Amino acid sequence: MARPHLPLNALRAFECAARHLSFTLAAAELSVTQAAVSQQVRGLEARLGVALFRRLPRGLALTDEGLALLPVLVDAFGRIESVIQQFDNGHFFEVLSVGVVGTFAVGWLMPRLRLFRDSCPFIDLRLMTHNNVVDLAAEGLDFAIRFGDGNWPGLQAEALVEAPLTVLCAPLVAARVRRPQDLAHETLLRSYRVEDWPGWFAAAGLDCPAIRGPVFDSSRLMVEAALQGAGVALAPASMFERELQEGRLLRPLSIEVATGSYWLTRLRSRPVSPAMGLFRDWLLAQATAAALPAG
Repeated sequence: MARPHLPLNALRAFECAARHLSFTLAAAELSVTQAAVSQQVRGLEARLGVALFRRLPRGLALTDEGLALLPVLVDAFGRIESVIQQFDNGHFFEVLSVGVVGTFAVGWLMPRLRLFRDSCPFIDLRLMTHNNVVDLAAEGLDFAIRFGDGNWPGLQAEALVEAPLTVLCAPLVAARVRRPQDLAHETLLRSYRVEDWPGWFAAAGLDCPAIRGPVFDSSRLMVEAALQGAGVALAPASMFERELQEGRLLRPLSIEVATGSYWLTRLRSRPVSPAMGLFRDWLLAQATAAALPAG
């Protein structure tokens, strides 16, 4: 269906004059004369059959009709400007907003971000970290990467990385932990998931001792405390490969317990944009490659 002719110059003149409540200031912003702005506004008023301004001795005031039109134009011109700003050197940069649980962001995604940039240079990636509590709709996110079982109502979830929990601690502490029973004499650092340590001790065939160590809302923070000798963490080793390779963090026991994985999630109602499709495909390919055995 054909659009009616829109008087864009007149609408722009009105929007600018309405923001400033001044033809003079609008003329300066638009780099035209005051008379040109006034003429454009009068032409728009004639076309609409209403007055948009009340001309006062010391400036302008919007009529009810002007007040109704202004926010629509501010929003429309703002959105146009936002899209135009995404063009650079003949390319369109598409914005992609992703919420990422902090442990995954630092331990897995960050070391691979350069690869994504090289693969998709025209995606303006924006990362926001969270502690596994995120609202995609309210926060305007295209995707969220989180830890869990993949069952979130209203969301499409795709598995990325398995993340079984294992005992991690500093070398001085690891020297005292030879058997699972030795953990009864150590400070056991806790996450907000109260079932983690009981699940691990069950996998070890032991009753869970009383746990009174500090509680963290992030495995990244919990392992940082372990690195500084504050106790023993129970966290996914795959998220701390760098610290393990450097020897700053040790895994004294081989027992693992699976309580969840990392997932890529999006709203089922959210159409998949080109940028979303590229990021999803790249992320799944990276996850598959990381899961393959070396050699």
